[in-house]
Amino acid sequence: MKVGLFFGSFNPIHMGHMIIANLMAESSDLNKVWFVVSPQNPFKPAKGLLHEFDRYDMVRAAIFDNYKLEVSDIEFHLPKPSYTIHTLVHLSEKHPDKQFKVIIGEDNLAGFTRWKNHERILEDYGLYVY
Repeated sequence: MKVGLFFGSFNPIHMGHMIIANLMAESSDLNKVWFVVSPQNPFKPAKGLLHEFDRYDMVRAAIFDNYKLEVSDIEFHLPKPSYTIHTLVHLSEKHPDKQFKVIIGEDNLAGFTRWKNHERILEDYGLYVY
């Protein structure tokens, strides 16, 4: 099963997020899209963020009736700040039956080489860019 991981603070989740997730779930070879709520993005300041559990609850409420979309709190249980590669490795160990892909926007693609272990993300997981 191919699962697209859509990382973000979702502070708050909005229609743009929903459009992207639905597009990926319906128009690609992904079987599911998981919203991975990030408690702290290493590239963004924490100031102004709603509590992570509130953001998680908002995402859960936004996707409740779509079986192709799920929400994950996995990064709440990992060291902070959240690094995508750590989350990917952890999820791959926890779910060996799933093939994880990273969903990012074109805006993040421009700075992707600054991401921790970006080469490994490309080699072992791959990107879906919107």
